[in-house]
Amino acid sequence: MNVLLLGSGGREHALAQALLASPGIRRLIIAPGNPGTAPLGDNVAVALDDHDGLLDLARREAVDLVVIGPEAPLVAGFADRCRAVGIAVFGPSAAAAQLEGSKSFTKDLCRDLDIPTAAYETFTAAAPAKAYARAGAFPVVIKADGLAAGKGVIIAADVTEAEATIDEIFGGRFGGAGARVVIEAFLEGEELSFFALCDGTRAVAFASAQDHKRVGDGDTGPNTGGMGAISPAPLMTLGLETAIMDRIIAPTLAGMAARGMPFQGVLFAGLMVGPDGAPKLIEYNVRFGDPEAEVMIPRLDQDLLPLLAACAHGTLPETPLRFRDEFALGVVLAARGYPDAPVTGTPIGGLSDAAAAAPDVTVFHAGTRQEGGTLVAAGGRVLVVTARGATARQAQARAYAAVDAIKWPGGFCRRDIGWRAVEREQTPGSGVC
Repeated sequence: MNVLLLGSGGREHALAQALLASPGIRRLIIAPGNPGTAPLGDNVAVALDDHDGLLDLARREAVDLVVIGPEAPLVAGFADRCRAVGIAVFGPSAAAAQLEGSKSFTKDLCRDLDIPTAAYETFTAAAPAKAYARAGAFPVVIKADGLAAGKGVIIAADVTEAEATIDEIFGGRFGGAGARVVIEAFLEGEELSFFALCDGTRAVAFASAQDHKRVGDGDTGPNTGGMGAISPAPLMTLGLETAIMDRIIAPTLAGMAARGMPFQGVLFAGLMVGPDGAPKLIEYNVRFGDPEAEVMIPRLDQDLLPLLAACAHGTLPETPLRFRDEFALGVVLAARGYPDAPVTGTPIGGLSDAAAAAPDVTVFHAGTRQEGGTLVAAGGRVLVVTARGATARQAQARAYAAVDAIKWPGGFCRRDIGWRAVEREQTPGSGVC
């Protein structure tokens, strides 16, 4: 099978590694790819917003399956372009991608289908939004309605912060993504990310993860696209998985199909599990998470390619997927100044030393480029160092041993990724599955 993988981040590096391992792969093309994907397939310099160029590439190379990594091409409708010319694609239509592209669309869907989520209202002007925020309890969650690179969610602690945030969003902080604002009640509990593969009518649980969004140790500082992750999520149980599938994923899939928007691809549910153990939906994404992909995919103990193809063709088997009975933990190395003003162009060394520093370590490229013979930082989140282990503590120790072997004065990382899972291991009777 000839496969075209779209994207250039750590998620796509993890997908490329798994796809290349499939006996069914004939050729792997990555557009545009990164230095980490270059040894795994053929990187082709076509931009993700060049839909005509991407479609020409798929036709020219007789591509059998397109795998869309990031959200922007999905929301912009590239999957529809592929299907219109008979090319199978892993990823939802533009209509179905509204689940990520519009937070108000998803909240309204939850209301209509009685899917548990936080109380909310949607606004198109600042004055009524401020009035609603003033009348409620704090903290309050304020979201730009559209795509904002994972940074469009602000938790306001008081009225002053809420009003300033509303003014900033309507004032253009997130561009067109802030034309509407969703204000939600703050949910207490612990977050987890849950992923399900979908073929339009069937959904199969993939895996869970927990990421660390705040830039600093102890979950301090501003939100980011993610500073690291662990899989499985430390609070995950079989009972919780069943509740998520029955109360959140299944009604969403049925509701989207009933609306003429069948969902094909991977459904990523950001969830809050409250003190009562019941999950509530925070938001949906319509692609593998990043850095969650870098810790979930290395745990998969079966061929990924036929699963993605089955989603594209509507033939997904309902049998449970197989994952290694272990933890995977990934640490993001970011450029100094991230998330506000990352410093790019700084040289990076020691990657081969990192991969050899501990067993079961992989260094994924998330934002790198080659300048001559030197690898340099080319973004905010630059590398993801992932390690597997029999316990969360072992995976954590292996990941940080590899991190410490990397020679990059221009980068930094959190030193506490996976802390909840490690704490649970020290508490009797707190196992995960």
